[in-house]
Amino acid sequence: MDIKNLLLGVETIIGEEELAEKICSGQKVRVKFGVDPTRPDLTFGHLVVFNKLKQFQDAGHEAILLIGDYTARIGDPSGRSDLRPELTEEEVEKNASTYLEQAFKILDREKTIVRKNSEWFSKMSFAESLNLTRKMTVAQMLERDDFSKRFKSNQPISMVEFMYPLIQGYDSVVLESDLEIGGSDQLFNMLVGRNLQKDMGMATQAVLTMPLLVGLDGVRKMSKSYDNYIAFNDSSKDIFGKIMSLSDDAMWEYFKLLLNFNDNQLDDLKNLHPMDAKKTLAESLTSLFFDEFVGKNERAEFSKVFSKGKLPTEMPTFSISSLDLDKPTLLSMLLNTENFDSKGAIRRLVKQGGVKVNNEKASDPEAEITLEDGADELIIKAGKKIFIRVVK
Repeated sequence: MDIKNLLLGVETIIGEEELAEKICSGQKVRVKFGVDPTRPDLTFGHLVVFNKLKQFQDAGHEAILLIGDYTARIGDPSGRSDLRPELTEEEVEKNASTYLEQAFKILDREKTIVRKNSEWFSKMSFAESLNLTRKMTVAQMLERDDFSKRFKSNQPISMVEFMYPLIQGYDSVVLESDLEIGGSDQLFNMLVGRNLQKDMGMATQAVLTMPLLVGLDGVRKMSKSYDNYIAFNDSSKDIFGKIMSLSDDAMWEYFKLLLNFNDNQLDDLKNLHPMDAKKTLAESLTSLFFDEFVGKNERAEFSKVFSKGKLPTEMPTFSISSLDLDKPTLLSMLLNTENFDSKGAIRRLVKQGGVKVNNEKASDPEAEITLEDGADELIIKAGKKIFIRVVK
């Protein structure tokens, strides 16, 4: 694969000439991608960069997946207007333990080098840490847009946040990376790695950024912190359903960034009805994490329930007797499903006409739930996606 194909979809590339020279000479380049286990799930925002790392891996280069178990305890300040909550070592380790199985849904397990930055930072002395801080000035740190904004608005910036780019940069020194890839919000951090390598007389890494994927809210980048994400570990039903909740405008970026569709392929899709195009996107991404059969099945199930108004094949079942109440109500039954944060949310949905019992619109959240004579069950539909079967 030539350098042009490897750079398709890239937003920024620093050091392209040196990188191209290495690749064209037949050299295997060491490609680094780091993830901080701040939550248990990798997201489709990570998938954008994982796809690029997989592309280099398939071209015969060394893929290094760095688990930032040490940096996760600090929290990446990129794009933040406030200090991240501190995680315990136990929380980080628990999150990190899930990352590899998720990552290998995309990457080739046998060809991936996995490292953790606690390997070297847990052994670093305080004197060595102080020496690292000499490599950058406060003025250089304040060139970062997010730091600059926080400083000008009198928002606190901790010293440990100033350390984060240096720590991420030092990872590149230890790993002797030839190329670091990440989202566009990581450009400053990755350039620090390039500068540290140069300062230490090493060959400098190229830096490649990929565009940020917009989250399900259609406004902010996809992030675990914003709770607007699709996770690698989501069920096939959730992946399909979340994709179908996207705006029509956002789905084209998902085709490009997650499935690597080119302009000609997008033009063909734009001739379809937007709903059909979105179903194709949802089916393709579901199939990526499961298989084609599952993807097609979720598409058929979605069409059955939402397009044709039929009941889903599988529904959670709840028993009236399990509530152990003298008068089990619609409110108590829905609250028992744990799909709602509060009684108020259920009452609002009922008031808005969003709840049906046996296909009849419910008007009273306090209405008693009973089965008609001879009936074995009743079906409650709440909103567009929640279906439950109620039995005795």
